[in-house]
Amino acid sequence: MKITVDEEKCCGAGQCVLIAPEVFDQRDEDGIVVLLDAEPAEEHHAAVRESAGVCPAAAIHLGGEDA
Repeated sequence: MKITVDEEKCCGAGQCVLIAPEVFDQRDEDGIVVLLDAEPAEEHHAAVRESAGVCPAAAIHLGGEDA
């Protein structure tokens, strides 16, 4: 799985951080997503998929064969 985020779309809701804190964080100054791991281990894939699914701005994009 390969993750990309569109910081321009991100609204700083933080759902991704709550669901997958090993993969996502937020900038302190504006809450915009910070991608900590663009290719997370398989045990994080379900949480990453959930994060992408609940992102209100659709700023998380999944690619690769495990997406």
